[in-house]
Amino acid sequence: MSINFEKAVGGAERALMYRMQRSEILSNNIANADTPNFKARDLDFSALLASQTKSPATPVSLKTTNVRHIAGEESASDIYGGELLYTIPAQPSIDQNTVDLQIEVAKYTDNGMHFDAAFTRLNGAFKGLLSALRGE
Repeated sequence: MSINFEKAVGGAERALMYRMQRSEILSNNIANADTPNFKARDLDFSALLASQTKSPATPVSLKTTNVRHIAGEESASDIYGGELLYTIPAQPSIDQNTVDLQIEVAKYTDNGMHFDAAFTRLNGAFKGLLSALRGE
């Protein structure tokens, strides 16, 4: 009888990866709180969930029609699957920066707690696999 690691740890691993990606984005927002014209970003969880439940789509590539066109670089939405959205500020700022530091820190803290829960879930899945292998 074989062990299917995708069934055993797949959901926990994907949750941990989502939390890690969101942590990177939120920390980038916090680091750029004083940068003029910086636009805060965040992952759209509902779009990510919808993309995980559907069959994988074919990747979109840029079409160049002239040799002088700039080759497409990997953007943040390419890295995170197109679910990266701009944050709408509660109050406009003079320098056009949309980062509200208190909100971003609260999001980061909340994401950190969810990261810990996902890590505990993944750890529990591995402990379950170990006990199954030992025959306990």
